[in-house]
Amino acid sequence: MKKAAAQWLKLMIPLLVLVLGMKGPVPGQNTPKTPPDDGKLCIIAFGAHPDDCEIKAGGVAAMWAAQGHHVKFVSVTNGDIGHWKMAGGPLAQRRNAEVQEAARILGIVTEVLDNHDGELMPTLENRKTITRLIREWNADIVLGHRTNDYHPDHRYTGVLVQDAAFMVTVPFFCPNIPHLKKNPVFMYFSDGFQKPAPFKPDVVVSIDDVIGKKLDALAGMDSQFVEGGVSGNESMIPKNETERTAARDRVRKSFNRRFEATANEYRDKIIELYGDENGKKVKCAEAFEICEYGRRPSAQELKQLFPFFGQ
Repeated sequence: MKKAAAQWLKLMIPLLVLVLGMKGPVPGQNTPKTPPDDGKLCIIAFGAHPDDCEIKAGGVAAMWAAQGHHVKFVSVTNGDIGHWKMAGGPLAQRRNAEVQEAARILGIVTEVLDNHDGELMPTLENRKTITRLIREWNADIVLGHRTNDYHPDHRYTGVLVQDAAFMVTVPFFCPNIPHLKKNPVFMYFSDGFQKPAPFKPDVVVSIDDVIGKKLDALAGMDSQFVEGGVSGNESMIPKNETERTAARDRVRKSFNRRFEATANEYRDKIIELYGDENGKKVKCAEAFEICEYGRRPSAQELKQLFPFFGQ
C-alpha cells in the first residue's frame, strides 16, 4: 500500500506543479497602494492585459508623471495565454516583467492582478477589487476600456470599471476601504468600434514630447510585439541581438504610425483644444471619452485634469 501511494504521489507531483504554475505569480506586491497626499492628481487606468494601458495611455501617463502627478496602471488579467508558444506561470511572469520595465520608462507604477487571461468575468468579487483599487489610489481620474470590444476581457474590464463608478462613493460597499467623497472622472480609452455607438473624444492629447518614451516602453514588450503574441510564429523570434534591435525598430515605426493616425482622425478636436496653429503641428496623440457614470467635469475642470494645453 505504501509503495502504491508513493508511486501515485510521484506521478501527481509534476501534474500539480503544472496546474499551480498556470496561475503564475502574484505581481505588483511592491506597488504602493496609496499615493502621497501632496495636492497632485491621482490617475488610475485599468487595462485587460499587460500592454493595454501602455498602448492606450502610455503617453499621457508619462506627461502626468513628468509634472509630479501620480499614475498607476492596472492589468486586470495576468496575460498567461497571450502567446503562441508559451503560457501559464512563465508567460505571466514574463509579461509582468515587461510592464514593470515599461512603468520604469514612463515614470509610473503598475500592478498586474492574478486573473487568468481569457477568463475574466464581471463578478462581485472582481467589482470589489476594482472598487478597492480606485479608493486606495484616491483617484481623480479613472481610465478604462469601453464595453463594446472584440475581446471579452476588454468588455468585462470595461463593465467592472463602469460598475465601480458609483460604488466607490457608497460607504458600506467594501467598508474596509474608506469610500471616496468626490466621485472621480471616469473616461474611456479610444477604439474604432462603431456599434452600438462609436467612440467620441472629449480630450485629445498631443504626446509628441514623450513619444520616444512611449515607443521605448512598447518596443520592450517582446512577447507581444516582437514575437507576435497569440498570432506569432517561430520565424518572428530574433536569433541574435541584431535581429532583436531591427524587430524593435519595426515595432516603434508601426506604433508611431498608429498614434499619428489618432492625431489625424481627431484633428478638429486637437485644434479646438490647442488652437489652430499649435493643433495643426501635433503629430501623435491619445484620445479619451468621458463616461457618463462618473463625475461630469466642466470644460475648465477637464483642462485642469489634463494640464497640457497651455493658455
